[in-house]
Amino acid sequence: MKRYIIKNCLFILLLLGSTIAVHAQQQVLTLEQAIDVALKNNFDIRLARNTAELSANDYAYANFAFAPRLNATAGSTWSRTATKQEFVNGSKRDTSGIKGNNINANINLSWTLFDGLKMFATRNKLESIRSLGELAIKAQVQNSVATIIGGYYNIVQQKQQLRALAEQMSISEERVKLSDAKFSTGLAPKTDLLQSRVDLNAQKALYIRQQTLIEQSKALLNQLMAVPAEATGYDVPDSIPLNTGLSFALLQQNIANNNAAIKVQQQHVNVSALAIKESRADYFPVLSFNSAYNYGRNTSNAASNAFSPRFSRNGVLNYGLTASIPIFNGFNVKRQVQNARINFEYQNITLNNVRSQVDLSLNNAFKDYEYYKKAVALEEETNELAKENAMVALERFKQGVSTTIEVKLAQQSLEESYYRLIQARYNTKLAETELGRLNSALVQ
Repeated sequence: MKRYIIKNCLFILLLLGSTIAVHAQQQVLTLEQAIDVALKNNFDIRLARNTAELSANDYAYANFAFAPRLNATAGSTWSRTATKQEFVNGSKRDTSGIKGNNINANINLSWTLFDGLKMFATRNKLESIRSLGELAIKAQVQNSVATIIGGYYNIVQQKQQLRALAEQMSISEERVKLSDAKFSTGLAPKTDLLQSRVDLNAQKALYIRQQTLIEQSKALLNQLMAVPAEATGYDVPDSIPLNTGLSFALLQQNIANNNAAIKVQQQHVNVSALAIKESRADYFPVLSFNSAYNYGRNTSNAASNAFSPRFSRNGVLNYGLTASIPIFNGFNVKRQVQNARINFEYQNITLNNVRSQVDLSLNNAFKDYEYYKKAVALEEETNELAKENAMVALERFKQGVSTTIEVKLAQQSLEESYYRLIQARYNTKLAETELGRLNSALVQ
């Protein structure tokens, strides 16, 4: 029996000792470091940046819509002529072996002078799309950072659960010692000893499972940071800092101007408004300046007759204005303008919907925030009471004035108290993070 107790003591000491040794060797990963790595590597942020770069690239060439279009073509043709002729008067002529070369080139310039201001609307729309891409990056950054914070503090709360389990195991180990001593002296039945061992083994299993959950949580955080999932050789702090001074009135006042989702949708409205101007420009005539220069040269080693030149060169420059006036195109422009207006109305409805959703999320998140703050205060008090109760129950059991069932119930109360307290702290942090995300305050 003593050997069994010694084995259990060694197991606890080795388990706790190995954990402490590993933690001593592991580098502590701070939240700021995790966020910094994620901002550089996170896949969603990189995809948003890629999309924004496409929009910025389109806008970089927007001003070239005002520039003329210049095109040139050139070609050269070689010919070889073999001609034999017999005339009515009996004469014959053989002009075989005549070689010729024809060179031609032309350059065309087309410059749109007026198109119903469509060029200006297109340029402004591309600028708005570029700004939309930048806002989308900021929105994705806020979302990704909120996810990182949640994942990071999930590891912290899992670590706190592990520490609570270690404390429970120490109490269970003491129960095993006392039950064994009582059984050996005949003061308690063997069932108390067996139940104590069962409870201790159950907690050992939970401890091992909790270590696995910590490793899985680290792997999930690694995925968010876009680093190898198996790179879990780091530690995190033991506490979750809470900001308990958030004001609903201040958040509500600033959220309309700060919320990333609202700003993105407002930019969609701006783009759709410019699309209406772009479509309406097709009602107006298009005035263009056109110019072309054509060059041609023909050479041959002989003339086929007395009137055919052996060499000729020709250069022509022409220029003028062209007006393209839309008269009737099956009401296609009207259809396009109507579609653009419908899309504008759709974007405005979506904007109102986004604002409504943000307001709802703000209200719910702040209610969660207030509730979990109160829960933390209550559970901290409950946890102190549960600790004292467990110690008193263990002492009473040691003195022989209570049963192992009383100690077990006190342990369960302490275990549940720890779980609720840790969850309340973690949920308070999640609510605080959600409020920061809604207000775009996680990353400035």
